[in-house]
Amino acid sequence: MKIKVTDSNNTVIFELNDTPSAKSLYEMLPIDVSVENYSTNEKIFYTDEKIDTDEGIEGNCKAGTLALFSPWGNVVMFYGPFRSYPGLYILGEAIEGTGQIKKLSGTVHVEAED
Repeated sequence: MKIKVTDSNNTVIFELNDTPSAKSLYEMLPIDVSVENYSTNEKIFYTDEKIDTDEGIEGNCKAGTLALFSPWGNVVMFYGPFRSYPGLYILGEAIEGTGQIKKLSGTVHVEAED
């Protein structure tokens, strides 16, 4: 499963892992959401529906990691590293455009990528 995240100037393609959490996000697509800056190493967005957290994979995140921060329900796109944190579930990794994550702004379109 792959997803594409785009704004008016940037595109990032993520390959999702085979977890219920990743499949839950994938089944919501396509969506248009506002992307926000958070901290010094991530962009976040919220989905209208809750993402499944069953059998989620927690672990260290690197630049290009796509994750779910379950306590707040936001999807995280890391452009810098971050340590493992309880409730931070890895959904996948960027396979194209990792360097563009930091540049994403405004409304992004998230869709399945064939």
